[in-house]
Amino acid sequence: MPNMKNAEKRVLVNAKKEEINNKYKASMKNAIKKVEKAVASKDKQEAEKCLKVAIKNIDKATKNGVTSKNTCARNKSRLTKKVNEME
Repeated sequence: MPNMKNAEKRVLVNAKKEEINNKYKASMKNAIKKVEKAVASKDKQEAEKCLKVAIKNIDKATKNGVTSKNTCARNKSRLTKKVNEME
C-alpha cells in the first residue's frame, strides 16, 4: 500500500495506462492471428484485407508506446511476406 498521496495517484494512473496498453496489445495480436488464419486457409483476398487491418493496429500500438519500432517493423514484414508468398 502506498503511504504518500502522490504514490496513491501513481497506482491509479498506472492501472489506467495498463488497461489502455492491454487493449492496444490485444487488438494487435488478434489482427495478427486473423492474418495467419487467412494465410493458413489459403484465402488471399481475405489475407490481404486482414493484413491492412493488422498493419494499422500494429502501427497504433507502436505510436502509443506499447511496442517498439523494431517489433512493429518485424511483425509487419513477416505478415507481408506470408501474404505475398501465397498463390
